[in-house]
Amino acid sequence: MTERKQGAAAPRPLNRPQGESPKATKLPATLLYADPLPDDLVEVGYVGAAYGIRGWIKVEPHANDASALLHARRWWLLTPPQAGLVATAEASRAQAVCVRVAQSREHSGTVVAQATGVSDRNLAEALKGRRVWIRRADFPAPEENEFYWVDLIGCAVSNEQGELLGEVSGLIDNGAHQILQVAYALPDGKAGERLVPFVDAFLRTVDTAGKRIVVDWGLDY
Repeated sequence: MTERKQGAAAPRPLNRPQGESPKATKLPATLLYADPLPDDLVEVGYVGAAYGIRGWIKVEPHANDASALLHARRWWLLTPPQAGLVATAEASRAQAVCVRVAQSREHSGTVVAQATGVSDRNLAEALKGRRVWIRRADFPAPEENEFYWVDLIGCAVSNEQGELLGEVSGLIDNGAHQILQVAYALPDGKAGERLVPFVDAFLRTVDTAGKRIVVDWGLDY
């Protein structure tokens, strides 16, 4: 019931320091994106390296399933935020790059792609370190009983007794299954967290459209 999709899994650890800046090379104006960013952008990976000599780039996906990256034909390549800042598209929009993907394929756990307008290795190297964002609308439709993690974030979680357990703030992959991180307020006003296995044994209802999840879980677990 809960097989993950790209964007459904807890992201893989990034193999670079937070706040690392892309190589400082002047980008052609044809690559720069000056319009307002779409409001449904989701970060799905980062440019790890150039690939070959003809301008291909190698992307490290944040999740094991790279289907969203492979499905989307338009990528926004944004600079990472300064260390300590929350990663949002708007916070990273300076010198935003938008490319159309001519070809893409999986390669040894990464995705390699040929982007229109990126014609040589030097230009591909200049994009190294940029985070790859795509529109949620460009994700492939999940199969029945599959969910994207971006759609689970913010869902209210309650149990079968109608007791509110909190709100999904993240997901963890422990290797065997996924775990919902459910944030709630403690009596003293501090933040608490419940860890609820995202498995059939505890799941009762997942309504991403209504932002609601029902589980077999107690307040005192």
